Amino acid sequence: MSMEIEEDRLGMRIQSETIELTKDEKGVVGISIGGGGPYCPCVYVVQVFDKSPAYRDGRIRCGDEIVAINGITVKGERKSAVAQLIQVSLNPVKITINKLDDVNTKGKTLDILIKKAKHKVVEFMDQDSADALGLSRAILTNDPLAEKEKILEENAEFYRHLVAYFGDMFQYQQKIAECQKEFGSIFCDLAAHEKQQTANEAFSAFGDKHRMISKKQSESAIPLQKMVSDLQVYIDHVVPDTRLTIKKYLDVKYEYLSYCLKLKELDDEEVEFIAIQEPLYRVETGNYEYR
Repeated sequence: MSMEIEEDRLGMRIQSETIELTKDEKGVVGISIGGGGPYCPCVYVVQVFDKSPAYRDGRIRCGDEIVAINGITVKGERKSAVAQLIQVSLNPVKITINKLDDVNTKGKTLDILIKKAKHKVVEFMDQDSADALGLSRAILTNDPLAEKEKILEENAEFYRHLVAYFGDMFQYQQKIAECQKEFGSIFCDLAAHEKQQTANEAFSAFGDKHRMISKKQSESAIPLQKMVSDLQVYIDHVVPDTRLTIKKYLDVKYEYLSYCLKLKELDDEEVEFIAIQEPLYRVETGNYEYR
């Protein structure tokens, strides 16, 4: 394949930088690389491994082009040769890279948006329906986040019924307290009109007891009213806020899955063209779409 084809950067800017990394005890800097000859003019970073020297340094990112190792140009070289060059280098390893501009909207194409919408649709399908339409929901099965959302909805429904129940209980207690107070007033009124002392004292005591019961009944309703109020706040504010947070996380997850699916499709396409030894334009021009 000829390397004379001009790179197609898709409007992205690049910035050159030389980074010094000290290899770990295994003799690696912690990156995997892709591209390179004979099909791609660019050797680029595919993955930065967790807790590796490159990860801790933080300047090398996926998609960045590796231009030189210790001043030796690797443009158009095979990725195996570049990996070997890093391996035999002494510490520190000087890696010159072309960093892609940090505009994360460049990759958000219509294809990504369609894939994202498909993931949202598939989540609410049963397995049989998804299979019939040729859609895979394996990656969404038993998703902890979706399960959390389901549990949240079930809890919210339970607390709505609980609030309604305790709300009724509060009303009943208030009515009972009012009735007890009325009874107390009636008995005290009877006592006031009773000339016989024994009957007067009995009616007065009976009236006072009913008024005391009414007071206790009203006091016992106060904690119940507070509990109902707290549950209502949970339903009206906590549940919607939590639901919104979960939906935001799900939205990001769907977008992430869409990019993963797109990358898988690009990988498969590249393998197919290599198998038939045919050039692929995006690879010949630097594979910037993939990166």
